[in-house]
Order: sequence, then C-alpha cells, then structure tokens
Amino acid sequence: MNFQGSRRRGEDGIAVVIDFLLSNARLVLGVGGAAILGIATLAVKRLIERAGRAANDEKVEQKMTESWEELSLVSASPTLLRKGIEGVVMKHVSKAAKQQKADLCQQPEISPLEVPSKPESKSKRLQLTVLSLQERLQQFYHTRAALAPHEVRRAQSLALDICTEIQGFLHSRHPDMPLGEMSLGGSLLDDLQVVSADHACLLVPLQLEASLWHLIPGEETLLTHPLHWMVRRINLEYFPRGLSYWDRYLVGGYLSAEAVVNMFSKAVMETINWPSISSTMDCLVRPVLGGPDLRLEIRPGNENGGPERSGQPLFISVLPLLRESDAVLTAEPELTSPWVNAWHLSLYPWETQRLTQLDTADDGYRRHILKILKGVCRSNPALRPLKAAVLANLILHLSDIESDWSEISLDVRFQQCITELIGYLEQGALHSYFKPAVNLLSGLSEDQVDQMGFMLYCAVSEPEILFI
Repeated sequence: MNFQGSRRRGEDGIAVVIDFLLSNARLVLGVGGAAILGIATLAVKRLIERAGRAANDEKVEQKMTESWEELSLVSASPTLLRKGIEGVVMKHVSKAAKQQKADLCQQPEISPLEVPSKPESKSKRLQLTVLSLQERLQQFYHTRAALAPHEVRRAQSLALDICTEIQGFLHSRHPDMPLGEMSLGGSLLDDLQVVSADHACLLVPLQLEASLWHLIPGEETLLTHPLHWMVRRINLEYFPRGLSYWDRYLVGGYLSAEAVVNMFSKAVMETINWPSISSTMDCLVRPVLGGPDLRLEIRPGNENGGPERSGQPLFISVLPLLRESDAVLTAEPELTSPWVNAWHLSLYPWETQRLTQLDTADDGYRRHILKILKGVCRSNPALRPLKAAVLANLILHLSDIESDWSEISLDVRFQQCITELIGYLEQGALHSYFKPAVNLLSGLSEDQVDQMGFMLYCAVSEPEILFI
C-alpha cells in the first residue's frame, strides 16, 4: 500500500517490518491473515500520523490509545484466531510501534516558521477523507459510475443501426430462416451499464415449432446442471426430420447451440460486406473473429459524443436465443462447453426484473447500489473478476433480510454488501438467488479470491481505497 507522508526518524524500523509482512502475507498467512494484516497496517499508519502531529502535546498517551483501539478489528475474524495469526501480527506491530513512539517523543520542537507550507492541491485520497461515506458514494456514482445520457443514446443508436443491417441481410439472403424480431438487450438497455457505454447485446430469437421441439430443464437432463438446458426434436414418427428449418443443426437428436453459432458466424460475420456498412454508418465496423462468441467491433467517426471520446470502441454481441414462457435460453458455447448440445439458461432477465420490482415497491436504491458496486469492481483490478451476476445476487439475498433501501441508508447498505461479500468469499460459495444449486463463485481461482478478500478487508476500515 502506498501511504503518503514524509519519512521521519524511526520510520525505517516499522517500514521494514510492514514491508516484510505485506510482501509475504498472502503466501504465508492466506486470505484471512493477509487481509487482517492489511487492517493492522492501516491502523498503525494512523497511529504514526496522529502521534507525529501530537509529538509535543501533553496528550500523546491519549492519542496513542485512540490509535490502538482501531486494532480491535484484528480480533474480529474467527478464521484468523483459529490459525493463530493474530498473535504474530500484534507482536510485530506492537514492537515497531513502541520504537516509533520513543523516537517521536525525542523529536525537537519545530517553530511555526519552520513548518513547510502545504501544497494547494490535495491528493484524491485526502479529498476523499473529508467526505462522509454517503457523500463519497454519491460522488462516485455521478462522476464515474453513471453514464451520460447522450453517451447511452449514441451507443444505442449505433447498435440499432447494426441490428437493422443484420436483420435486412438475413431476410434477403435467408428468407426461409424462421427468426423473430431482433432487438437490443442487456445492461445498456436496462440502464445498468457503468463507467462507459462500450458494449451492447443484439438478441436474435429463433422460432421453433411447438409440436416439433421440446425444451428440457437442466435438472432433467443427463448433465443435471440447472443452467444447461437441452432442446430435443420430438414426434419424428409423425413429422420426419427435414420438416423444420432447424433440423439441419441437430446433433444426436438435439438442437446444437454450437452448430447454430457456427451457422451465424458464417452467414453473418464472414459474409456481410462490412466495409460497405462502415461507409454507410460513417464508422469502422468489423467482426471479432477467432472467439467462441459472435461479436462486432464499432469504432465511431469524428462526431461529437459517444465512446469515441475516450478512444474506446463499442462491442456488440450477437446472441441467438430461444424463449419459452419466462425462460430465455442463449447459444453461448463458452458457458456450456464441452457440451455442444447445451443451451444456457440466462438468469439476467429474472434478476433485473426482481431488482426493479423491489425498488418500485419501496422506492429503494438497490439498482443504484448495484451500479456503484459494478463501477467499483470495474475500476479496481483486484475486484474485476466479480461479475455483475455476483453483485446482483448479493443484493437480492441481502434484500430478503434488510427492508430499508432508501437513499439515506445508502452508506449502511453499501458497507453491509462489502461485509456480506467477504463472508461469501471466505465460504467460497455464493448461491444463485433463483437457482440455489448454482455457485456463482465457482469460476474464481484461489489467487483471485486472495486478492479480492485482501482488498475488501482493507475497505472495511478505509472505504476510500475503493474510490481512488
């Protein structure tokens, strides 16, 4: 951690101890130990600052006592106590702090004339410390998380132009392909995108004959995965293979999501005249080839507004999907691999709808907090592996036990989200709100959990580190 401040006499000793402990923290102590060591370090840093300012004050002892009270956070972790790490941390920190206290008491008095003038411009960290957490959250939301309306409109306009071009091409080149009306979807449309309007989703609904196809929930398949559904061809004895357009993409009697994606890759990505569309739209449009998904990259021209201001392109994901009742199945082989016949059950519509319903019912700020959490995770490299689904389900679970999500409780709910997330990381599991058998943290590596746990533990005592 990079703490600001000049180096004073006696600081070398504590710096050596802290540097050694921090450099080996995660390797030796693990997630809980490294995180608590970070908290202890923050407390000692405050001790040094306060003791330095009060070196010639007769209340030095009182200042030191107040600083040591902050170390009570160390004893708050049962995991740490079980590992016996608390004693090690406290021993090294106490020894270094005592030496620091002795050196500070020996410092000569400094005349007011000798005190160097402070720079007029304060660092972002110091600016944050003068704000309450409630003010920091609102400031972060309005300046970094929330998108400007004109930026959203520009991105949506580009995505809709692409939607029109693709749909017109498919209708002219493949008139017999039974497709529904294409539309935009995802966070850009639902006002849940943060930081920058840099991605959108184009939904391409496939139309299946109800008498020829049957959607099988994941729990009822051989895969037994709640999110991996299958689409079986039925009534072959009455309606032989070939009567449905989608029969050509059957694999083992099931409609293959991978085969459908490969078809769209050839029919759209590799066939459409993208240079011609680029000239028509006055921007560069090109497919992103080589990956398992269908993506387009758009780099707008020189018009004002939009993603081009920061030199960031807009990516559009083309997503084939199936709908039955309230279930939405998407063709995303990267999520269902290695099963070529599996379709992914998207929980995003359910999660988004539930958050909206809850906020509408009590004028809550759940979506507001979700956007702040998404912005924090996107801005912090250690927290980027936390996907939007994890954060949305975190808020949904917390909504079952907390009823006050008003604006005045924004800081309390945010801190509670951080605390709850630490608990889920320690357990290694956060179960989906709608599909409890699904662990949303299963895709994280041990190193990623270590880094996220360390950062979040430190944020318990100094939340401003999340907004820098």
